[in-house]
Amino acid sequence: MRVAMFGYQTWGHRTLRALIDAGHEVVLVVTHPKSDHAYEKIWDDSVAELAEANGIRALLRNRPDDAELLTELKAAEPELIVANNWRTWLPPEIFDLPTHGTLNVHDSLLPAYAGFSPLIWALVNGEPEVGVTAHLMNAELDAGDIVVQRAVPVGPKDTTTDLFHRTVDLIEPIVAEALSLIETGTVVPIAQDRSKASFFHKRAPRDSLIDWTWPAPDIERLVRAQSAPYPNAFAYHRGRPLRIVRASVSAGHYGGTPGRIFIKEGDGVVIVAGPEARRGHSPGLLVERVRTEDGTELAAADYFTTMGGYLTDRP
Repeated sequence: MRVAMFGYQTWGHRTLRALIDAGHEVVLVVTHPKSDHAYEKIWDDSVAELAEANGIRALLRNRPDDAELLTELKAAEPELIVANNWRTWLPPEIFDLPTHGTLNVHDSLLPAYAGFSPLIWALVNGEPEVGVTAHLMNAELDAGDIVVQRAVPVGPKDTTTDLFHRTVDLIEPIVAEALSLIETGTVVPIAQDRSKASFFHKRAPRDSLIDWTWPAPDIERLVRAQSAPYPNAFAYHRGRPLRIVRASVSAGHYGGTPGRIFIKEGDGVVIVAGPEARRGHSPGLLVERVRTEDGTELAAADYFTTMGGYLTDRP
């Protein structure tokens, strides 16, 4: 098929690679310029460079709303547009342009976790599985009929980095299968159950700040969700930010005020946590490794040489 592609970072790169390897004629690629946003410098394989290496015209755009882009897209006469990790809304004059419309590839099990950073949000929320969905685009973001969907389980120690690698490996087979179904006319789209839909915003520094009134298992998932190369979860200690690199749930139950640097347990240091920490019936967060503001990484027991004081949510 004649295919145009809108995409960005490694997700878009894998999608373009799938189109090329499957033998489709990629007539135009549209991608975003490089960004200084912390999350957009992660997993940043270049779509533009892959297009150039394969002799495919690539346009750089922040938004798809200029006359030149629409003119070029019409002239390319794509039978299908494929989008993955395109950061802004595509208007109907674009997504309805090709004969077969637009196929969007999204790294969640839609209808849940539409929007941004779905793997991080899903891990924070303790979801048992994550995945990738290819769906036909309509006027509502990430809401169109599903063509192909695949899931992978979330293990008890998985980080977002682990889940990224598992889900990004699903992109190429999903794209190849979806395009084959569309090209052969055998696709049977499945409508999304909108009563189960959820939509999430972009991550920002505030979203990595630890709230010690959360139960310890929830904070432990936040730490795993904010794994390197993502900015680690953090709190403030003596007025300076302290990144929590690795943590687990304490074996013992500890009472007091959330955020209290309390006691050594095994190879870590327990921070009191939970909405009812004062009752002493809940575990704390066992901090195992930390990173200071200057980038020095330490075992928690080497950083917290004395007990007492607090980790807080402000300097």
